Amino acid sequence: MSSGKIPKGKVRRILILVTVLIVVAIVTFSVVSLIMYLVTGTSPFSALFSPRISEITAEEFNFNIGRARMFVSSDNSIVGAGTLGIKVLNNDGVETLRDSFRMGQPSIASTAGHYIAFDVGGSAVRVFNDTQVVASIETNGTVVSASINQNGWFCVVTQDGSGYRGIINVYNNLGNDVFKVSIGSGFVLSAELSHDNKNLAILSLTNNGSRIIFYHDIDTEDEPFYIFDYSGGIILEITCLPNGEILAFSTDLLFIVDGLGNREILYAYHDNRIGGYAYDKGFVALHLYDYGIGHQGRLITLLADGTILGEAAIDREIISMSVINKSLVILKNDGVAFFNEELEEFSMSAGNISAAGASRILAVRDNVAIATSDNSAVVLRREEEH
Repeated sequence: MSSGKIPKGKVRRILILVTVLIVVAIVTFSVVSLIMYLVTGTSPFSALFSPRISEITAEEFNFNIGRARMFVSSDNSIVGAGTLGIKVLNNDGVETLRDSFRMGQPSIASTAGHYIAFDVGGSAVRVFNDTQVVASIETNGTVVSASINQNGWFCVVTQDGSGYRGIINVYNNLGNDVFKVSIGSGFVLSAELSHDNKNLAILSLTNNGSRIIFYHDIDTEDEPFYIFDYSGGIILEITCLPNGEILAFSTDLLFIVDGLGNREILYAYHDNRIGGYAYDKGFVALHLYDYGIGHQGRLITLLADGTILGEAAIDREIISMSVINKSLVILKNDGVAFFNEELEEFSMSAGNISAAGASRILAVRDNVAIATSDNSAVVLRREEEH
């Protein structure tokens, strides 16, 4: 009876044969890959090791509102302001509001579906929602900036004719002027009204750096409650948090300060140069350049309480960045990239913008962004991978 064993000599021959077949297969695949690379510039190996790229669809929206266009978005709409006025489109690209007027240097701000468009260096101001204009204002002084809170109350910062005084007007949601203050020292950059319509924070430049002037309860007080001096540094922007504290972006620190002067540093970047930043509902993204040659740097995501969520190295030029709902989208010199809150890059493509020369990116919703230029506004939708 046979024992069922294979002779050792036969096993050796089988192993040699299998090894030869494997080597032949590898050599054949390598030759084919080399030929494909020489002919097409691609290789079958690249499909094995490259990250999966989500499909991105592009759809052009029509914003015929002139030049120098700026955009904001809400849950339901995409809003543009240009040299010829303002326009609101819903998420399907259908126009819900248009108002034609002239602006030399248009700008726009929004909060919770309330919008304010204004002419920097001019006098035109429009406050509106998705379907109607709430207030139309022509200022006496030159407009510097404007902001609007979640209740539709808004602030307009102007300079008087001599250029020595900054004037801040606060309006309610009906467009009625409810508070006014004049600042004679420094150059006033912006003003932010708290969510309860009570507290006002004013950012200005001084000879020594920056200053935030706090007013408490504008209904009853017309004198500053506290002045916070930031000597030796420049505060680029302030925004009001839900609890009334101020989140400040400076050239070397991200910090929180309240109306009593208490300061909490959230992130220090003294050894880096800030390239950009974005904020939405307690979520912050920072772009920091390493001092040196090229575009080497880092992306940082964190919460407004200082909790670090993600950090990633980046070596491409970032043209624009925007955040929404703890998601980050950036426009780089080689395309658009989407990131989650921990900075996992889950979509990137070098050829996903049909609008040549896009100069800004705006996060509209999770996996949706709008890339804009003076000649086009292209909505990019990232399809989820399955």
